[in-house]
This record gives sequence, C-alpha cells and structure tokens, in this order.
Amino acid sequence: MDRTVLHCDLNSFYASVEELYHPETRGKPIAVGGDVDARHGIILAKNQPAKKFGIQTGEALWQAKLKCPDLIIYKPNYARYMLFSRRVREIFHDYTDLIEPFGLDEAWLDVTGSGIYGTGEQIADTLRRRILNELGVTASVGVSFNKIFAKLGSDLRKPDFTTVISRDNFRQLVWPLESGELLYVGRSSQRRLAENGINTIGQIAQCSPEKLRKILGKWGEVLWSFANGYDDSPVARYDSSEIIKSIGNSVTCYRDLACQQDLDIVMYVLAESVASRLRDHGFQCRLVSIYLRTNELLCFSRQMAVEPTDLASEIMKAVRTLYRNNYHWQKPLRSVGVRAGKLVSNFNGRQLSLFADEKQRQKEGKLERVIDEIRSRYGFYSIRRLSMLMDQPLSSFDPKGEHVIFPESYF
Repeated sequence: MDRTVLHCDLNSFYASVEELYHPETRGKPIAVGGDVDARHGIILAKNQPAKKFGIQTGEALWQAKLKCPDLIIYKPNYARYMLFSRRVREIFHDYTDLIEPFGLDEAWLDVTGSGIYGTGEQIADTLRRRILNELGVTASVGVSFNKIFAKLGSDLRKPDFTTVISRDNFRQLVWPLESGELLYVGRSSQRRLAENGINTIGQIAQCSPEKLRKILGKWGEVLWSFANGYDDSPVARYDSSEIIKSIGNSVTCYRDLACQQDLDIVMYVLAESVASRLRDHGFQCRLVSIYLRTNELLCFSRQMAVEPTDLASEIMKAVRTLYRNNYHWQKPLRSVGVRAGKLVSNFNGRQLSLFADEKQRQKEGKLERVIDEIRSRYGFYSIRRLSMLMDQPLSSFDPKGEHVIFPESYF
C-alpha cells in the first residue's frame, strides 16, 4: 500500500506575515532582508507583487532595489515567524503526529493513517483553508506517495494550491521539469549534469545509474532513485524541541572581498554573531558550515564536524580551516556566510577532551559572555576585536542585530 505524504509550503512566508502587521502595504512590492542602505544582507522572502519585478530569494538587497526602486524592505522578525510556524504545526497535529519540519515555513506530513479526515487531496485542501482562515497566510500543498514528489508538488503551483503527483501522472508532471527542481540538486550539481547533456528530471531518471555515479559520485545514484519515484524515506515524528536545527548569518559586504585578510575580518564578525546566538538559545553546535558566493554569483559551501561549542574562537577556527583549505581566490567574493548545525543543548554538559585546555575554554567562555553583556547594554560597536579595526568599513555591520540568515538550501 502506498503512503500518502503531504508537503506544506507557506507562500512567501516572512513577507506574508509582515503584510499582516503592515496592512497598508498590501498589494505593494515588499521583501524581508537586511539593511539595504549599507549593502548588507540578501532577500529572504518577497511577496507576489515583488516577484513580478524579477526579485529572487538570495539576491543582494541593493540588486533588488535596482529592479524595483519602490520595494519596501522589512528587517526579519524571527520571533514573530516562529510563533506563526508553531501555530501552523498545531493545525497539522489535528491530522497526524508524523510531521517533519523543513525550515520554519515548510513541513512534510504522513497522513496514511488519517483516512477518517478524507483523502490526501481533501486533507490538503482542508489544511490550506484552515491556515488562511485562522492565520491569514496562504499555503501550497503537494500530495504524493513519497517525500520528494510531495515537495515538488508544493512547488509546482503557487500560491494557495494543491497539486497531486501520483504513480500514474508523475512522469507527465515531474519529468519535464528542469533538473534543478529536484530536491537536493544544487547549482553545482545542475551545472555538472548540464555539461553532460542532462537538463531535466526525466533525463536523470532515464540515465544509467552508472553514468550518474561518474558525474556526481554516490549522490548521482540517489538522484536517479528520486527521479524515478523510489524515495522511501520516512516522515519523522514531530518534536517541538527541534524547531531550531541550525543558526547562521550571512552578509553581502559594501565591497567585494579581494584577499584572505578581507575574508578573515568579515568571517570573524559572523562567527561572533553565530556564537552569541547559540548562547542566547542555550545551544552548542557540532557542525560548522561556510557559504561563499563570488562576484559572478557562483556558490561554494563546505562543512566540518567540531566538538560541541558555542565559542566564537572555536567556530572561527573551523571556518578558517574550511576556506583556507578549499577556496583559492579565483574570483573576489560578494557574499559570505557561517552556519552552526547539529545543535545540542548546552545544559546536557560537555564531554571533556584529553587534548583540550578546559580551563582556557572556560576563560574564553566567560570572556565572550562578558562581551555579550557589554554589547547588550551599550550596542554592538561598543567593543570590537582589534583585527576588525584593520578595515572598519568592512567590519561595520551588526549581523546579530540585523539577524540576516541565508536560506538553508545554500548549504
């Protein structure tokens, strides 16, 4: 028996929530991002009127302003978005407890055992109506027999639409789509597939697994199975403690980064922000990731495991290792980001390492908390590292205050 899996995607989520709090902007082009005057940040979300100007999620705010000078930009309010996200998941819970969040605005639901509420399509329509009537935002829902196609379904028609992808119609609906529409096919993978004459999901499905393995390694075979509808990954049971799965910041600097020193300065500001926010939420991270985007808009990301930490110095050590070992400065950098993942509560204690100087770690922890306190009282610029003064304009941004977070899909 096939499963019935839904994927619910809240349309233009951050922007839609801001419209509720700023009804005077309804019908006008709005976006959520950072400080456009300082060239900081990227577009995190945009509404339908903004989309008509060609504004894209992930592009620099100043670029979006060139496309639409009248664009209204709001700084992100994550406490507000998390509140709406929790309320949506409370609605989901009325139909199933098999709920797997995918960021704040998306989630998979397994409603195979929820036949009392109707078919998958009927449950999806009910969810869309309830979300609109109770919360004032719209959602698109994909219905399918696996997670990959359910996600594709929610992306196919927006806003406020239900799309059913079945075993009977998936070849007609899914296979003509560009390869990049398939979940987990990033820009780099899409480019490598295109270089080998593979441009659509159908071409991935009809290609031999061996050829795909030569192009993309083991991941090529995984994509082949996805394209053919063989995904059998389960929908995880919802745990409200896992709403925050990673913490990160990115920035588009006032000028392109041209050398290692430039990158060191900006990355340390970001590492401090990420570490401070980890402490605010009571987390430590076990994974550090970096995101780099060149001035030709080519993207690059790497990650590495670390001992559980919430210290900027240790996060920065991992960050520096990642970009010094992997980026060779073929092009200047326009945007950079740091993300802390695989979060664990710092109240669970930390296993002591035989090789780490725990007394020194404790001193650094106390120092960074003192810095947090000073900045909370007197502002971000009241205390700064000496290295940041080497190029003050380059380090003169407050990523924690602006709370600019890059899309998860960048990693």
